Amino acid sequence: MSTIKKVVLAYSGGLDTSVIVRWLQENYGCEVITFTADIGQGEEVEPARAKAEALGVKDIYIEDLREEFVRDYVYPMFRANTIYEGEYLLGTSIARPLIAKRLVEIANETGADAISHGATGKGNDQVRFELGAYALKPGIKVIAPWREWDLTSRETLMAYCEQHNIPVDFNKKKKSPYSMDANLLHISYEGGQLENPWQEAEEDMWRWSVAPEAAPDKAEYIEISYANGDPVALNGEALSPAKMLETLNTLGGAHGIGRLDLVENRYVGMKSRGCYETPGGTILLKAHRGIESITLDREVAHLKDSFIPRYAEMIYNGYWWSPERLMLQRAIDESQVHVNGDVRLKLYKGGVSVVGRRSANSLFDEKIATFEDDAGAYNQKDAEGFIKLNALRMRIAAQKGRKLF
Repeated sequence: MSTIKKVVLAYSGGLDTSVIVRWLQENYGCEVITFTADIGQGEEVEPARAKAEALGVKDIYIEDLREEFVRDYVYPMFRANTIYEGEYLLGTSIARPLIAKRLVEIANETGADAISHGATGKGNDQVRFELGAYALKPGIKVIAPWREWDLTSRETLMAYCEQHNIPVDFNKKKKSPYSMDANLLHISYEGGQLENPWQEAEEDMWRWSVAPEAAPDKAEYIEISYANGDPVALNGEALSPAKMLETLNTLGGAHGIGRLDLVENRYVGMKSRGCYETPGGTILLKAHRGIESITLDREVAHLKDSFIPRYAEMIYNGYWWSPERLMLQRAIDESQVHVNGDVRLKLYKGGVSVVGRRSANSLFDEKIATFEDDAGAYNQKDAEGFIKLNALRMRIAAQKGRKLF
């Protein structure tokens, strides 16, 4: 431990990371640098400065990373239409590589020997933070207190605060029964009664959205414009990435869009039940598929869709900075060159549907697709040979007596 002189800690200002500051100071005898990222969690991050100062921290980093988060992480992920296990939009997962990157950059700037985080030894986040850190700085040391100390509950953490004169006011606040994580893409809920997968989540748990039953009785129509696979304007108004997602969160939440109750498979091997609200992301995923439907070649679209499970696993498991994810991202980005145009969507009672799409790069040809007279644009007789050639292998097998079942 004496070899560690300086540590950069991912610091929220909450109970866990406040305890970690003092624990690092006392157990490692090192200087602690705190890093607090604003990625749209919906809470003020500046109060973390006063809390860190009260713990004797001199180098305090508090940064607004909202635009970078959406532009460089959320948007590239959404170009791939990425969902994990068919449902999860990866709201927590996609934030971790950005935090890992800044931890390493700050360590480089300050000459720190190690980085530290407050992720537990049971979850996915420890893997994501550390895989990212090792990819970006192979020799970095990582201190994960939850894998070292014997503080295993909120009560033991509070007792540690009293014993070590840590100025916290957490005992004065009503503690949510859920473990929550929020950023501009989503808010997640775990723990409490959600640990029983048969128990329905209580309505007052949800914070970003109304219940679909309580959503407006009148549908709302919106129009999203795309350039190279990324949303650039809403209802004709150009919006930055962070502002786009923030605005869509508000619109989607008002219509009860984006709720998810999921039992997922963690990378560490256990199943975990979580609930998520991702209103803006749900809208963007539907809209992106809408514009791709008229701008992507069929085989490109199908090949790209085949990447989704593998790409999603890379992000979920913490391999954002891996060579395979970077290679796949280049292929996905190349597919988006012609993904330009507008999508019209209908928001209603928890649902979002595409009701219109248009693009100067559209591959949809009305002259060919029409059920009316196509004036010779498509020779229907050609279909006979096409069908017979595609049936050839099956006809031969049947002629040879090959049984189908």
